[in-house]
Amino acid sequence: MGEDDNKNETHIAIFNGKTIRRKLVNNEWFFSVVDIIGVLTESNIPRRYWSDLKIKLEEEDFHLYDFLVQLKLKSGDGKEYETDCANTEGIFRIIQSIPSKKAEPFKRWLAKVGYERVQEIENPELAQERRTL
Repeated sequence: MGEDDNKNETHIAIFNGKTIRRKLVNNEWFFSVVDIIGVLTESNIPRRYWSDLKIKLEEEDFHLYDFLVQLKLKSGDGKEYETDCANTEGIFRIIQSIPSKKAEPFKRWLAKVGYERVQEIENPELAQERRTL
């Protein structure tokens, strides 16, 4: 199975036991913003938190459209829905706006995930090894 065979798949990453949906686009990971909001804030309604945060960021002249994309990600019901996603740089920018004691550990985790992807691009066998673990 080549990498192109699963490029449209929703992949799951785990941070502190919580799932974060992500999708590989042009060899770059894009992460579900709502999933990350849920992890960092422990909000029962992360979609509402994200909606409110988007309004606040836009009022502060923070140009969300510069780094947000809508990707179809598989949801808990097995269906795919358009979901706000951002690459690593975009996620770092969003994290700066969320007061959370989990922000620093999450940033380190996100950097590690990005570094692993760079290694996989340079050595495709690593990606296969990680899938079989």
